[in-house]
Amino acid sequence: MIFHSDPIYRMPRPSYKELEDQIGECMLADRFRMRREIKKKKERGKLEKAIERSRQLVAERRGKMPKVSYPEALPVSRSATELIKAIQENQVVIVAGETGSGKTTQLPKICLEAGRGVFGLIGHTQPRRVAARTIAYRLAEELSVSVGDEVGFQVRFQDLSKPSTLIKVMTDGVLLAETQNDRFLERYDTIIIDEAHERSLNIDFLLGYLKQVLKKRPDLRLVITSATIDVDRFSSHFNNAPVFEVSGRTFPVDVQYRALEDTLTDDQDDLTTRAIINTLAEIDSMPNGDVLIFLPGEREIRETAREIKRKGPAGFDVLPLYSRLSIRDQNRVFEEHRGRRVILATNVAETSLTVPGVKYVIDPGVARISRYSVRSKVQQLPIEAVSQASANQRKGRCGRVSEGVCFRLYSEDDFLARQAFTEPEILRTNLAAVILQMLQLRLGEIDRFPFLEQPSPKQINDGFALLFELGAVDKARRISRLGKQLARFPVDLRFARMLVAADQMGSLAEILIITSALTIQDPRE
Repeated sequence: MIFHSDPIYRMPRPSYKELEDQIGECMLADRFRMRREIKKKKERGKLEKAIERSRQLVAERRGKMPKVSYPEALPVSRSATELIKAIQENQVVIVAGETGSGKTTQLPKICLEAGRGVFGLIGHTQPRRVAARTIAYRLAEELSVSVGDEVGFQVRFQDLSKPSTLIKVMTDGVLLAETQNDRFLERYDTIIIDEAHERSLNIDFLLGYLKQVLKKRPDLRLVITSATIDVDRFSSHFNNAPVFEVSGRTFPVDVQYRALEDTLTDDQDDLTTRAIINTLAEIDSMPNGDVLIFLPGEREIRETAREIKRKGPAGFDVLPLYSRLSIRDQNRVFEEHRGRRVILATNVAETSLTVPGVKYVIDPGVARISRYSVRSKVQQLPIEAVSQASANQRKGRCGRVSEGVCFRLYSEDDFLARQAFTEPEILRTNLAAVILQMLQLRLGEIDRFPFLEQPSPKQINDGFALLFELGAVDKARRISRLGKQLARFPVDLRFARMLVAADQMGSLAEILIITSALTIQDPRE
């Protein structure tokens, strides 16, 4: 028998089989790489250290799990137990509920309680930046943790998250961009796609992409939330995934139609502003409560705010709400206050955000809607009439705290003649950027990709024509070296092509200034 009294003696290194058994306790993002290295019989010492680091991160994340509780007033809280069971047992779960049901803020907490967030992030996508920021701060407050630590968020140009973050709130564009470097989204163990009924191009592409990823990632859970419209389409797209309906807590809303008196001499914006000021004067004599006014964009918000301060009733505090506002100014809308307020918002307040204390809504019935012009070959943002579904979402914003009143600045006949739902963005946009992303990720033919709604052959041909013009694809529709370069730029493909050419011609500094000015709404900012 040999006794090892020598302090240099070490326990024998674990075998490759023993190391492989430990990989199930590592972060999801590390597992594929580690299994590949074991297969290649890479150095055991390095592998052992990497596995230990990954297991320590899992232990750290498990130790940081906050205590979860649900506000009793929210309808989704009553379904928490059922939803936890559904998330544990199904790869895809669809949660349908009207605005005010609490699904946006409570679902990430329900996922935590279902045991998610330990081996990977819980990703929570929002269509808009202002919503992503606000929801992250709200979640952190409810979980008694700090933003940037257990709860993080990422929007364009701002990332407040770290490796130990449990819940990451982000725009759907950020998640889409991550597919470039993390093809199977292995950083995540759960993904929540919020406000899926908005059917933006990003949402439709993500849902098709995730349908393919789920086959390769049985450990991944997908939760899709939607207003109670079109949920059957989402369910059938994901092989009849279970649907949970959560009722909203809304009070009755009185709808009053106030059609604008159209004359040839009056400008439409002036007519709308005048109607808003007249309606505010009427609300001034009605029971106390805040007013939410929907406007198409930032310029209209600024001009209307100026006119209300000049000609509107006194005693109203006027607050704007749009995505490019500073965080401090955005937060003013959600702070406790005295007196009455008028909040002037884009359609960011339609579904993504709940503005507290609103009793009255003024809805001019229009929004800026992205649309591709086949004639000019340019993506435009014309002001168009919103659909009936959007108008009803707006109406629902004032029935949250008590009975409300919605003033529609158009006729009832106009409302009834409108489209039932907003046309999905994929049917009204140029698909060049989507096609290039698909070619870069090698996702196969676009006409076989599992979109919720298949784009027309004309749209696909238009997209390829633009890519060929830019040199991103060849005649056989294969991605070129230049195309792979362009796919990495987070800007419109035409601007990306300008930047590549500028670099080659030694004028990058000048063209960077020009493209920066062209990509933002107001170059004076």
